[in-house]
Amino acid sequence: MVEMKQYMRKALNNVPKLKIFEFSNYASQFDDVIKFTIGEPDFNTPEYIKNAAIQSIKNNRTHYAPQRGTAGLLKAVSDFLAENYDLHYNPKTEILITNGVTEGVYSAITAITNPGDVILVPTPTFSIYSPDAVIAGGTAVEIDTSKTNFKLTPELLKSYLDKYGDRVKGIVFVNPSNPTGIAYTQDELNALAALIKGKPIFAISDEIYSELIYDGGYASMARALPEQTILTNGLSKSYAMTGWRIGYLCAPEEITSEIFKVHSFVMTDVATFTQDAAEAALKGGTAATKEMDAKYIKRRDYMKERLTAMGFDCSRPMGAFYIFAKIPKFLEQDDTKIVYDIVKKARVAVTAGSYFGKGGSGYLRFSYATSMDQIKEGMDRLEKYVNAARQ
Repeated sequence: MVEMKQYMRKALNNVPKLKIFEFSNYASQFDDVIKFTIGEPDFNTPEYIKNAAIQSIKNNRTHYAPQRGTAGLLKAVSDFLAENYDLHYNPKTEILITNGVTEGVYSAITAITNPGDVILVPTPTFSIYSPDAVIAGGTAVEIDTSKTNFKLTPELLKSYLDKYGDRVKGIVFVNPSNPTGIAYTQDELNALAALIKGKPIFAISDEIYSELIYDGGYASMARALPEQTILTNGLSKSYAMTGWRIGYLCAPEEITSEIFKVHSFVMTDVATFTQDAAEAALKGGTAATKEMDAKYIKRRDYMKERLTAMGFDCSRPMGAFYIFAKIPKFLEQDDTKIVYDIVKKARVAVTAGSYFGKGGSGYLRFSYATSMDQIKEGMDRLEKYVNAARQ
């Protein structure tokens, strides 16, 4: 019998499993477990959005959609970005509707990466960017930002640009960040943009949490360096539409047209009725999002206060819905070990910081995208676990 696996693409040997989801699935086997793992809003999709999808289906909007996206949603994205962020993209030539940000990022990285190219990935960060670069035939180089307040600084970026030179093809920016909740200011992004302006380097700007910024205003590489930036965003987090798989990608026409070549073969289209629902969401404004934000802030402040009292060193999240906490010295320091111990003994599931790259070692990520009742019970359980370890 021929062992066929050995004849498959060798680069896949360097692609890790998505440990975030693997551990979350493991934790689900325990009865009565409280999960602070997956970043999924506990809110339901607003009624007006669901009704738009239902009406779309009743109107038989169930056939193939244009591969770039429906005209209505493309215009809605263009109008939304212009009105809320002062970003301007032609809906006919500079925007693609994607199957969530995940597909948009994959299509973008695949389109820009040649064999041997380097994609710089500041860590800790969500674990899709490095594997995408490897699958595309490039090299993912992770940058540890744990010593610079989880932000890429000009000095740090310059050191990597000097080291890898012309091999650098792209840099990933996630703002606000998953897992830290840290957000860049526009001045900080402008300073980073100045280092790559005019060079053949793409800025891949993942802004899925752009509507979940609590402290400070919106900032984007698309403002600092529009001619070199590939912006990806979506409705999963801001409108509680994770399962709808609606995202969008924006870039200058000459960039978007090349990414479209990948996008069009990765997927046929995004379901028409879900695009109609997304169009309704964007046209409906941000009232629903702001209501969610107010609850997230209360959850964030409560969880941070409880974790700090237990001895965790927590940065104050400026956006998203995560707290990234340094493990106290009196606890097990291997974050990949302690998450298994906590879920077994306390029935609380949290995510190991190492799952987000080099910069996350020794940290735990807590998602507060769950009810306050769950948060209070989870913190009570974790406090008992911590107190037992102190004795």
